[in-house]
Amino acid sequence: MGKTPTPHIGAAKEQIAKTVLMPGDPLRAKFIAENFLTDFTCVNTVRNMLAFTGNYQGKRVTVAGGGMGIPSVGIYTYELFHFYEVEQIIRIGTAGTLSDRVNLRDVVIGVGASTDSAYAAQYNLPGTFAPIADFDLARKAVETGERLGIRTAAGNILSSDIFYNDDEDALRKWAKMGILATEMEAAALYMNAARAGRRALCMLTISDAPFRGESLSVEDRQTGFTDMMKIALEIA
Repeated sequence: MGKTPTPHIGAAKEQIAKTVLMPGDPLRAKFIAENFLTDFTCVNTVRNMLAFTGNYQGKRVTVAGGGMGIPSVGIYTYELFHFYEVEQIIRIGTAGTLSDRVNLRDVVIGVGASTDSAYAAQYNLPGTFAPIADFDLARKAVETGERLGIRTAAGNILSSDIFYNDDEDALRKWAKMGILATEMEAAALYMNAARAGRRALCMLTISDAPFRGESLSVEDRQTGFTDMMKIALEIA
């Protein structure tokens, strides 16, 4: 274990809760703190990657931005697991649906995270690693969604390194394999959690449907995902 703060997180160790909710956008972390947490304080401003620690119904929770893409999330989640001894990280992000049964504003629970990233190469494994969520967290998320009457879908997602892909058919190839939605971070989170022996889950609100030409506004992406936030806070 190293000393804190790290090069990327300025909080003291005791300022970070054992459960961290991680949106990509730091402004979404601010929105969650201001609208759902009590007695919260800002515990990180390094690189404007805001983090807040407060209480939700008696539970101490940190909400921290993780940035875009596997390299960014890989750094933040590694530091949280290894230097701050965080026990579980729940990513709450956005995604594009690749499935006819998943629509805008639906919440997707990423049971597994396929990827086109080479992130797993660092482990020198004699085969292909399958990044998966913590089963108990995934099960609780599904059950909580059902209890709250929130439309959810659980299954395999894609964590891609590429947002603007030169291969126009790439997403359709993944869709043929039953991938529900595409995002850019979960695989690194799941691999870091597995290596650290910790728990992780990725939940995603569908913000666009690339095959249908549908999308939410920028404002909705930042503040319109309260259903996903409610599930995450309930299982935190």
